[in-house]
Amino acid sequence: MFEALTPVSEMLTRNLDILSRQPLLVCGLLEDKLPGLLAEAGPAPRVFTTDFRYFQWQQAQGFADIEFGTRPAPGSAAGLLLLMPKAKAEAEYLLAACLPLLAVGAPVFIAGDNKGGVKSAPKLLAPYCEQVNKLDSARRASLYQAELTTLPAPFALADWISRYPLEEEQLQICALPGVFSAGHLDSGSRLLLNTISSLKGRVLDFGCGAGVIGASLLKRNADMTLECIDINALALEASRMTLAENRLDANARVYASDGLSQVSGKFNHIISNPPFHAGLKTFYHTTETLLSSAADYLLPGGSLILVANAFLPYPELIEKSFGHCETLAATGKFKIYRARR
Repeated sequence: MFEALTPVSEMLTRNLDILSRQPLLVCGLLEDKLPGLLAEAGPAPRVFTTDFRYFQWQQAQGFADIEFGTRPAPGSAAGLLLLMPKAKAEAEYLLAACLPLLAVGAPVFIAGDNKGGVKSAPKLLAPYCEQVNKLDSARRASLYQAELTTLPAPFALADWISRYPLEEEQLQICALPGVFSAGHLDSGSRLLLNTISSLKGRVLDFGCGAGVIGASLLKRNADMTLECIDINALALEASRMTLAENRLDANARVYASDGLSQVSGKFNHIISNPPFHAGLKTFYHTTETLLSSAADYLLPGGSLILVANAFLPYPELIEKSFGHCETLAATGKFKIYRARR
């Protein structure tokens, strides 16, 4: 899954002598076996990820020093390598979370795809570092190096929570940087919520993001219990906060799951606005796996309901798994599909 080196990591292998002089804390858009290469070249790095799938894969490889969550655990680090995430706001968040673990004078590196925002590295590091240098550029990727000169304040998650009202549902949505639906309700989720009627029983929100869909459904339907899953630690925390802020957490459970791998038992309904991008790439695998296996997780008479871009070939995949696919609603951009077990 993560075996092949990305172009960014290929560029970084040219600089292992510099990157492996000290045990780095590595975080951000982790997509391959780069931490293992750093460990082979010098002191093993400490890895922090918000991606549950990557966390599980590295653990399976025997890489013990990896953490999954919203922030790295307390403890010092000799330096930082940030692999530029898709969202600049998430990069700012990760710097604020990780840099307090360093000492003044520690090296700070930022690497990423040239089309993925890495050119903003000097601006991102300006509050913390007096000078930022471009160390290398190859494979359409760049590596920046700096020295920490201003230690940031201790990290506080509360400083990074954003909120917006969902007036139609009388809900307050909580979000964290880089989480889907972080600033507003997207039009696909709105169409889904406008289409779904009453639900009962055990309901799974697959790819819960900031918890907009799950919280809305739970508020409308007193006769349902909710489970929210995602691979992103920031999304899971945002969902927990959204449910708690609206006093809906008593009938809900939020947990990390790679697809349906960590889910147990069967549901009356599986609801999803499934992920469409991973990092900078278009990514269909998670949704295709959901469509092919959802029937095994539904009770008799249970339904899978999802919203998707109209051009995606999901009806064929749903029909292959369920034997049928019903279109409940459609706009020029989105369609709502349903299949019953």
